[in-house]
Amino acid sequence: MKKFPSPLISFLPIIILICMLVATISTFGSDALNGGSQISLLVTTAVCIFIGMAFYRIPWKDYELAITNNISGVATAIIILLIIGALSGSWMISGIVPTLIYYGMQIIHPDFFLTSTCIICVLISVMTGSSWTTIATIGIALLGIGKSQGFHEGWIAGAIISGSYFGDKISPLSETTILASSITETPLFRHIRYMLITTIPSLVITLILFTIMGFTHNAHTMEHMTEVAISLENKFNITPWLLIVPVVTGILIARKVPSIITLTISTFLACIAAIIFQPNLLNEIAGEENLFKGVMITCYGSTNLETGNAALTELVATRGMAGMTNTIWLILCSMCFGGAMTASGMLGSITSVFVRFMKNRFSLVSSTVCSGLFMNLATADQYISIILTGSMFGNIYRKQGYESRLLSRTTEDSVTVTSVLIPWNSCGMTQATILNVPSLTYLPYCFFNILSPIMSIIVAAIGYKIIKHPTPEKQ
Repeated sequence: MKKFPSPLISFLPIIILICMLVATISTFGSDALNGGSQISLLVTTAVCIFIGMAFYRIPWKDYELAITNNISGVATAIIILLIIGALSGSWMISGIVPTLIYYGMQIIHPDFFLTSTCIICVLISVMTGSSWTTIATIGIALLGIGKSQGFHEGWIAGAIISGSYFGDKISPLSETTILASSITETPLFRHIRYMLITTIPSLVITLILFTIMGFTHNAHTMEHMTEVAISLENKFNITPWLLIVPVVTGILIARKVPSIITLTISTFLACIAAIIFQPNLLNEIAGEENLFKGVMITCYGSTNLETGNAALTELVATRGMAGMTNTIWLILCSMCFGGAMTASGMLGSITSVFVRFMKNRFSLVSSTVCSGLFMNLATADQYISIILTGSMFGNIYRKQGYESRLLSRTTEDSVTVTSVLIPWNSCGMTQATILNVPSLTYLPYCFFNILSPIMSIIVAAIGYKIIKHPTPEKQ
């Protein structure tokens, strides 16, 4: 019979990982995900394997099999990420996202600035799947508008971040959404639909709070918004016909068409729309009159269109498939670490500690939320936190008869949206730097991010649509 590490020994690789990530992030800052975090994961993987082989006689073939199984389990997610890279580029260059921004800005009214800001960021982040892109582009423009209207920067940043992380959490294009669903072995759209139960109430309460604040403030200028609208019209062919693509995409999602098929069709339609409505932009990207070359570069490479507006130029820049390589690299390294922790028995040893506190549905979800928050605080990275939380609790949820979608939703509720609230987390550092607003300044106003984990616990207490199947021992 194999002897497995004790919980104390099992926490050693995680402690080493935390120390390495702290050193990496303090050295590289927001660039840590360009390689530093990946190296930290691989070094920690080596430490885990060394402990298992040297002191517990766990053979190398066990590690190799576990790592291989982990990587094969996220193969679909990697394919989806590559397709998303192509989709994000084609949606931008075709004018779909610019059209959504253009019409979205029309709803802004001075009394509803904070609410409109949140809604605009919701729309953009859902369509792009990226909170970072939304905040770094239209978020900066909205921050300038809000300041000119006299709003406190904490309120503005809170509205921007709340809306942006709604999309990061709920969009089928989001890397964190895909990662949470894949690590818990939950179908992507099943995961998204189940998240609506906690996400929609959190957003509604958030919008109500921003609306109340908006009525207490007198705003008076729309100059910045007009500049962005004019720049969009000058660069892109803005037309309602482009909205057909997101409508078709929404129909495919509603009909539960597999995500790879849905995203591929959406990308293909966006490429056709680019040829029809934005031929000049495709030629500009190609550097010659060659629409085919322009479409190909849009899908796989980086594009940078000059719009005459700095914030807008950054917004419409795309990375294509190549822009997903760092995320894929991080996922592969994380799978190596997770495989090593599983094969060595360390993951099972750690989860045994949590099991002692899980007596019912409420304590199970609460423990998952607390673990997700702890991982965000400790590892300072949302991707690693999602992977560790999903991996640690997967077997516990299965043994207790709960669906994987409950774990995937709780993981997103506790990890994805709270990462930006932590000053030393990669997300918190990045957004505070981009917006030039300290994390502790905007934290009290990020209502959606604060409410999401609380809502997850409330729904668990109520038990709404939480199904428990008989466990094998009880059958």
